Amino acid sequence: MHTLPDFPCYLNGAYTPLCDAKISVMDRGFIFGDGVYEVVPVYAGRLFRFEQHMARLDRSLRELRIPNPLTQTEWREIATKLVASHAASTGTSGPHGIQGNHLVYIQISRGVAMRDHAMPQDITPTVFAMANKMNLPSAAQRSQGVACVTADDFRWEKAHIKATSLLGAVFARQIGVDAGAVETVMFRHGFLSEAASSNVWLVKNGTLVGVPKDNLVLEGIRFGLMEEICRAQGIPFELRRISREEVLNADELLLSSATKEVLAITTLDGQPVANGQPGPIYAKLYAGYTAATQAA
Repeated sequence: MHTLPDFPCYLNGAYTPLCDAKISVMDRGFIFGDGVYEVVPVYAGRLFRFEQHMARLDRSLRELRIPNPLTQTEWREIATKLVASHAASTGTSGPHGIQGNHLVYIQISRGVAMRDHAMPQDITPTVFAMANKMNLPSAAQRSQGVACVTADDFRWEKAHIKATSLLGAVFARQIGVDAGAVETVMFRHGFLSEAASSNVWLVKNGTLVGVPKDNLVLEGIRFGLMEEICRAQGIPFELRRISREEVLNADELLLSSATKEVLAITTLDGQPVANGQPGPIYAKLYAGYTAATQAA
């Protein structure tokens, strides 16, 4: 049995130790996975691209017809307080402010009601948030890249919603775990979609290519950031459908997510990607990403 830590979390308007937080067994997030979530990275106490994360939270809530229970100002106040409390309880705050990197996890479910598949009206959403440590890639992963495997994308076709019903992603991630890989790169009908919990990019002839922002992928917050970095670095940027053959013949393959930031894939299904080393476009993108986090 895992023992939960006692650092503070936010639940339905109150701050309480995480180990003491409780919800109803009839919460639709528990019964149906009927809810959405967001994960906001925090660098040295600074919320990173917070407005973009809040915009995606709003989009997901609209898709589920759940009203956002809080304003962006209120969300910012909660996130800031949770990070400060977590840093204080874990010894990562000092005279010069909050040290290290954190994550703020936000979850909103439709609320509590008797079990019925139809969306009940006029119930109060359940609101939960917590801060935690953010574990970034190791120095070895940065210098050597990581191994990934491929699989068919067997998830539902509303992947653009950042929903809490993540069993498909759990299965996909376990495929990688079982193979000793960092991620599982998925294809739908022969075309790249995304990884289990990351977006996937390829580089060909100096151009960074990503998949379209449609219902088949979750638009990572790094979509916009990658385009901004490419513009600043003079790297051509393109979003379009990408075939499996293109992925297997890429000059570089990359992952992006809140916790991976930008990370090179150097082995795919046991075969090296190009020369099996992180490439020059990755180096430029990671440098740009690092600069963005320091300027946040």
